[in-house]
Amino acid sequence: MAAAAVRSAKQNLRAKLKQRLQAMSTEERLRQSLLLTQKVISHSQYQKSKRVSIFLSMQDEIETEEIIKDIFQQGKTCFIPQYQFQSNHMEMVKLASPEEISLLPKTSWNIHQPAEGEVREEALSTGGLDLIFMPGLGFDKHGNRLGRGKGYYDTYLKRCLRQQEVKPYTMALAFKEQICLQVPVDESDMKVDEVLYEDSSTS
Repeated sequence: MAAAAVRSAKQNLRAKLKQRLQAMSTEERLRQSLLLTQKVISHSQYQKSKRVSIFLSMQDEIETEEIIKDIFQQGKTCFIPQYQFQSNHMEMVKLASPEEISLLPKTSWNIHQPAEGEVREEALSTGGLDLIFMPGLGFDKHGNRLGRGKGYYDTYLKRCLRQQEVKPYTMALAFKEQICLQVPVDESDMKVDEVLYEDSSTS
């Protein structure tokens, strides 16, 4: 598929998925989030990971709050995204505790993150990551991911591959409404190792 065709297929699918997600009730979002929290906690990849990166949820994403609490309860090290909005650059920075989240400033996307000038321990310069939980708008069963179009995670994963000896395991957290037959991709898109959703089988 030509680059322009992929771009327009992505835009169309993004619009469709946003509508689908807006139509979900709060109860249904919470029900699936709770179910996925249980799947994550019992997942072998999660259990053996020591350094974990996880996103702070937006309104239309799986709620990650309970997973974050478990990361700390299990004594793992937790990293969260620090987006730089004028570019597609992102760092994964250390979170001190689940309680700290509500004290962080909010971005224009209405999610908490450390202020751009704030210096924190950064994952790649202190030993890398074992597991990255991936947000996104849509996914297919082959691990293709449709992001929001900024390329933050694709760019970050490429840096991980350059800077880490062992590639981090990537796990997408999705509502079943986000599972597509086929996600249009180009050569800059990075696949995820596993897409976790209500009906997925886990290892």
